[in-house]
Amino acid sequence: MARVLVVDDEAIITMQLEERISSMGHKVVGMASSGEDAIAKARVAKPDIVLMDIVMPGKTNGIAAAKVIHKELGIPVIFITSYADDKIIEEAKQVNPYGYIVKPFNELELKATVELALFRKKSEGSEPGKRGHQKGRTLDQTGDETGDTTELEASIGTESKTVLLNNFYQSLILVLYAPPHTNEAILKTSIEYGLTNGHRIFFAYHQSRIPKYFYKEIQNGVIIPHRLKRGELDTVIPAIETHRAASRATGRPQIWQILMDFSDTEDLVQICAIKEYILKIMPEGSPVSGILALNIERLSREQIESVSAGITKVIVSTGDETSISIANHSYPLESLSIVPQAVVDEIVRKSLEPLVLSILNRPLSGFDIIHEIHSRHNVLIPQSRIYPILYELEGQGILEVKTSGKSKLYVPTERGKAYIRQKVNEFKYTFQHIFGGVAHEGEGSRSAK
Repeated sequence: MARVLVVDDEAIITMQLEERISSMGHKVVGMASSGEDAIAKARVAKPDIVLMDIVMPGKTNGIAAAKVIHKELGIPVIFITSYADDKIIEEAKQVNPYGYIVKPFNELELKATVELALFRKKSEGSEPGKRGHQKGRTLDQTGDETGDTTELEASIGTESKTVLLNNFYQSLILVLYAPPHTNEAILKTSIEYGLTNGHRIFFAYHQSRIPKYFYKEIQNGVIIPHRLKRGELDTVIPAIETHRAASRATGRPQIWQILMDFSDTEDLVQICAIKEYILKIMPEGSPVSGILALNIERLSREQIESVSAGITKVIVSTGDETSISIANHSYPLESLSIVPQAVVDEIVRKSLEPLVLSILNRPLSGFDIIHEIHSRHNVLIPQSRIYPILYELEGQGILEVKTSGKSKLYVPTERGKAYIRQKVNEFKYTFQHIFGGVAHEGEGSRSAK
């Protein structure tokens, strides 16, 4: 999965590109509408590739911005522009772009250009002389993944966001993750927390890049790595006992973090035995906390229930920006369900008017509403569906139009505010009635009538 920065001053184009890039399996890490903004966001997000418009407002056009981004950050640029005259093409060639697409673009053309650009970047990165070292990841003799630690920082640090409950690390946590790389940000955050608070850390794993990141702490004995090998999980408990006994012998018992990343979940009986052991020693002697991380893709519902028994804190991580933190007696939760995106699309499109009304809590343009719906529900609504609703509400005196620069902003009138509240409540009560929910707000007054 590549990380992409999209730069275009036409909002609809950026939204279309975001949708297309996401459908290819890549991630849009930022959107900019000017050359200056593109440079600033590229410096922060450090994307793998930039899709760049050429003619944009501001002092810095797309070609000038691409020159800075490529020279300063080494990030390749693909131009996507309406301009294809000889002069512009000659200027663009000076930046050595990885592609040049003329609008209106089609999805196949975009996909081919992006994939070829990423392949070219990868090929250039592995050529001798192009880099001081190869950034490709291979397994060393210990089975750890080798590679540049700055790459590790970028992949599991820059975009990772962790929300923690109070005293979250002072217990045993179950992390269920998919795809495999999404657990590393959580484990890395936990290790950093432990180091900050003077803990000893026992980190067991099948394969991981994390030990390379904490090389000095491993050398100093603060972090104790332990390779997990298929059929040899019975070595884990004796290893923990040995290290805890050595710590107690010093007369200075330490707080222990026990982190287990079971990317190979074949021996689930042994994994459950390790879990029971950790739960048993947690109240004994020196304080112990920890994380059990398992690949949810390889587990059945019954297996998840067996491994989660007795663990009250669960993190389910299904993507770079999709983590659900649950404090409950067990997992899976009966009330937790996944709704297919196609169903969300259908509901949003059929419920468009009340959805638009629910967003109109401040002055908004038509594009703002489209973008808000897309941000909330990942559904891209055509302008032709939004503006008739806005025009009708304006004609009814529910909305009034104000201008801000070149944008038309729709603002509820005083009468419109009351109308919107009523309509949104009616919509809410209707859905509650359909699905058997109980409407708490105003229920007494409604019943009295």
